[in-house]
Amino acid sequence: MERWLPDLRAGVEPLYDDADAVVDRLLAVAARRFAARPADLHDLDERRVLAPDWFQQPGVLGYAAYVDRYAGTLQGVAGKLDHLQELGVTYLHLLPLLQPRPAPHDGGYAVADYRAVRADLGTMDDLRDLAGSLRERGMSLCLDLVLNHVAREHEWAARARAGEAAYRDFFLTYPDRTEPDRWEETLPEIFPDFAPGNFSWDEELGGWVWTTFNAWQWDLNWANPAVLEEFADIICDLANTGCEVFRLDAIAFVWKRLGTNCQNQPEVHALTQALRTVARIACPAVVFLAEAIVGPRDLLAYLGEGERHGKVSDLAYHNALMVHLWSMLASGDTRLSSKAMAALPPPPSTTGWITYARCHDDIGWAITDEDAEAVGLWGSAHRRFLADWYDGSFDGSWARGLVFQFNPVTGDKRTSGSLASLAGLEAGDPLSLERILLLHAAILGFGGVPVIWMGDEVGLLNDPDWDSEPEHADDNRWVHRPRMPWVEGTHRPPDPHGLLPRLQHLVDVRRSLPHLHAATPATVLEIAPDGVFAVLRRHPHGPFLALHNMTPTPRRVPWWVLEHVGLGRSGTAVTDHLGGLSGPTALHATDTGGSVDLAPYQVRWLTA
Repeated sequence: MERWLPDLRAGVEPLYDDADAVVDRLLAVAARRFAARPADLHDLDERRVLAPDWFQQPGVLGYAAYVDRYAGTLQGVAGKLDHLQELGVTYLHLLPLLQPRPAPHDGGYAVADYRAVRADLGTMDDLRDLAGSLRERGMSLCLDLVLNHVAREHEWAARARAGEAAYRDFFLTYPDRTEPDRWEETLPEIFPDFAPGNFSWDEELGGWVWTTFNAWQWDLNWANPAVLEEFADIICDLANTGCEVFRLDAIAFVWKRLGTNCQNQPEVHALTQALRTVARIACPAVVFLAEAIVGPRDLLAYLGEGERHGKVSDLAYHNALMVHLWSMLASGDTRLSSKAMAALPPPPSTTGWITYARCHDDIGWAITDEDAEAVGLWGSAHRRFLADWYDGSFDGSWARGLVFQFNPVTGDKRTSGSLASLAGLEAGDPLSLERILLLHAAILGFGGVPVIWMGDEVGLLNDPDWDSEPEHADDNRWVHRPRMPWVEGTHRPPDPHGLLPRLQHLVDVRRSLPHLHAATPATVLEIAPDGVFAVLRRHPHGPFLALHNMTPTPRRVPWWVLEHVGLGRSGTAVTDHLGGLSGPTALHATDTGGSVDLAPYQVRWLTA
């Protein structure tokens, strides 16, 4: 309390008039849950307090999956941990597994009970047992915590419909369209195809309720401190079952302000700081991951800027890196991405990015007009090109994706598809495997916590039967959520393309390089030749330079680029840690003709 009370007050005071009373109630939550915390988790807390950079280490590797798609049940997941351990996974994100409403439920993101597991997946005891098994193997469990909304069937919503004023104030409700129409003037539509607008009429409630995503997902009223107090208790309760990382879903939307798009409001960061501080008091082994898929210039605030520097979430998704990697692969041009990425400031040194090439969601082509114009491109045309390339309709494309949520008003469309299918493996492109490995190397070498989406380690393709389940038929994101195949009688999936040992090699090399600690910022260089994406990390052990050939043709990087960052000066050798499966290789300017050659889609990790 002595350490964290000032930060708790700083989070609560901008939000509520009765801040002192709210702080007292939050401290009571923390004290009660601390007292109930199991002894082995108190031990974990002690270790994490002594090593607060545990999640920033170069040996940290994430993996994300749906429980049922990976192994059927929580007990099934526990039986398939050997595969993850052999891959080097230390962080397992299991997508929504808390009790949702009946289908449709947005893949589990419409939660009806935060204190129960989906019945077909198991029980809370199964979750507790799995978390314990993960800890024994040095793995941390990450769970989704949906903050912006609950299912219409949640107890809070049911009590609101029953007329309980205290619970009606948990939501944003209106007797007629007067207020909703004022808000709609500046609100975007998240799912224009199947959930237009941001408000829904509920007959039983007798009013309009705010529903950003779907009519059966009711937005919560975070201006009511009772909502904050409930979620503080939920977080500590789930932490006591063994959850170590909370993915704060839809965090950007939780605070509403008239006349804005109701995203990225400053109160969002105050709320997160308050929740994080309660966790630091009661269960300090826990870290927060912000699921903020927002513009690059809004992103850093989710890790903390100014007076909240390093006091908000501990991790945040680097959506821009993912989008730009696919953009460079499609265009073969690195100028736009290098300039845009070079302009991003580094995160606080106590935090880190989640880096990923693919996730469970669609890809939105978030290339800003400003970034495109800076290199002479038209933003909307480039976004349209990317969508057309990755749905396979652009002439010469090797990608095989699907269009998701086409907006005829703006012309924007998003993309569904597995990493392997988007990278050309489904189309039989001869360079597809090299693209897949390049993407893995790029997220592994950028720092933070790299996360692999289930099946990408063995090149799973789009699921041709994705719409065979009625509840999935209207949502083609299920095309890149196939069920994990397993070799009968083993804990291993089939690896017909030989990707797994090559990926394991990348993971092993990454673990050996202190330069890849997340506290060492990644800087994108604009001086590399076009077609080469260059990432520099300046570490006390010396510079680390990652060179990625984003094109299907050879590229040559002049030796002076290496000298510019402090490598290979005065004839000294440079080590390429990805020189081969047998080990690193040495490069000399005299041997290479004054340049470093890159084969199509080759990656080199260079140090002194």
